[in-house]
Amino acid sequence: MGVEIERKFLLAGEGWRSLGQPVLLRQGYLCADPARVVRVRTEGERATLTIKGRNVGATRGEWEYPLPLADARELLDTLCERPLIEKYRRRIAFAGNTWEVDEFLGANQGLVLAEIELASEQQQFDKPAWAGQEVTGEARYYNSNLIRHPYSQW
Repeated sequence: MGVEIERKFLLAGEGWRSLGQPVLLRQGYLCADPARVVRVRTEGERATLTIKGRNVGATRGEWEYPLPLADARELLDTLCERPLIEKYRRRIAFAGNTWEVDEFLGANQGLVLAEIELASEQQQFDKPAWAGQEVTGEARYYNSNLIRHPYSQW
């Protein structure tokens, strides 16, 4: 079984903007049930199908598979729930870890989150100055919830 251990933070300041190369991600959900999420994502010329289980703390099961880009685009355009999640992602190296900063577009414009994936929930890490308040475990920040309750409606 694959496992994802992820911590999420709101952004503090603009120091992240000059770091990393932004890449457009489009993702949609075939199933956004809290117990099981099935997601289709394109990132540049790469596409994946991802299945995730329920969060237990910062940990959940995760299985990811490559998907032909044309199939992913068709699924996003025809079968996925609306609205799609569209965002620019920057991968930023900091103190031996990679942080992913997502700047959301569309119905979630204005929301910017930083995430770090860890090897264990107990793993220690240094937090960059631009990573602010932690929101790990706050369901409203899950991408799968942003399709039903977009940031623009908070």
